[in-house]
Amino acid sequence: MSEEPSRHLEPDHRSWGEVLGPGLITGAADDDPSGIGTYSQVGAQFGYSLAWTMVFTYPFLVSIQMICARIGAVTGHGISHNLRRHYPRSVLALAVLLLLVANTINLGADLGAMAAALNLLIPAAWHIPVFVWVVAFGLVAVVLEVFLSYARYEQILKWTALSLLAYIAVPFVANIHFADVLRGVLVPSFGFGREEAMAVVALLGTTISPYLFFWQSGQEVEEQHRRHTYPLGVFPRKAGPGLAHIRNDTVLGMAVTAITALAIVIATSATLHAHGITQVTSADQAAAALRPIAGEFSFLLFAIGIIGIGLLAVPVLAGSAAYALSETFGWAEGLDRKPREAKAFYGAIAVAVAGGIALNLLNIDPMRALYWTAVINGLLAPPLMVMTMLVASNPRIMGRLTLGPALKLGGWAATLVMTAAGVLFLVS
Repeated sequence: MSEEPSRHLEPDHRSWGEVLGPGLITGAADDDPSGIGTYSQVGAQFGYSLAWTMVFTYPFLVSIQMICARIGAVTGHGISHNLRRHYPRSVLALAVLLLLVANTINLGADLGAMAAALNLLIPAAWHIPVFVWVVAFGLVAVVLEVFLSYARYEQILKWTALSLLAYIAVPFVANIHFADVLRGVLVPSFGFGREEAMAVVALLGTTISPYLFFWQSGQEVEEQHRRHTYPLGVFPRKAGPGLAHIRNDTVLGMAVTAITALAIVIATSATLHAHGITQVTSADQAAAALRPIAGEFSFLLFAIGIIGIGLLAVPVLAGSAAYALSETFGWAEGLDRKPREAKAFYGAIAVAVAGGIALNLLNIDPMRALYWTAVINGLLAPPLMVMTMLVASNPRIMGRLTLGPALKLGGWAATLVMTAAGVLFLVS
């Protein structure tokens, strides 16, 4: 590879604020309004009995996201680009198509939940049709993602991630029984009925989601462009600090999503489930249901969090779809590019958001849509994880920076768990 004067191998003297980027944003986006709705439904329906899954899935989530990040950082290309070069295009096309369907439904559910949550926060006399807010939130997401510089946009996403603190605070203002919480977290409990199997697949699908694979891998490439550095695979002997930064960023980012998800399950178990409310049709309904049970403060925290994290998750969902499409068809891509330099990439972002907006015009049960989106993600993830593991283990692609034994074990274990959950659901 010939050297470019604009690129260099930069010493890793970054502050924690600079290091925590793709992993933190990805982890925060994992708890999008659709995820909040899924965690709320599980807490309301099953109480604390499935809380252990949040702890159980954490090491698997860290492993697979670290592997995805590593692919982008080492090769300088995202997952779809590497799959296109080394696997049949028909396989990639099918995977990307399924990803686009799941992402569009996810976008629709997220935008709808944000709009409904905003109407919950303002006086009834000021209410306007929910669809107006849906369009407004969609336009804000597209404008920020298309017209802001990547460096500025990344900082906005990091600050938006603080919205998750609202959910971590909710259990502390609700009346919870810590002995029951500890039992639910530490003692696995599971029945093999269809409803419980579907709940586990939905939990895994909304936590270990394919769109996160594409997003974090693509963001590692964006970071290299922004910092004008070579991919780590160019100088493998000096890659240690870069890989360590990926590990720290991912470990902390995925901890954010796991702790937040657990907090939502605990909060809804202690309030909704404890008072006999076992069905939640959306994230905003969960917020409204908390008001008479846990008080105004819990309600406000929950509703504000839906809007804040939605502003982070919607661009991630649209961006991951754009990365996948661009790498599949060889389009110019990247949030660091000007709109005129990557028209198809930014067009894909706009179309994805428009599809999510349009879904809100249909009379679809929102909880059924987001719940089945989580299930679809859970069923789609295993084949994508297999292909991702093959890419990350292939020395022709990764050079000397293929996966070590521990990360390879974690990645294949995560793939096996997702596969087993999907098979259990289909059988049940």
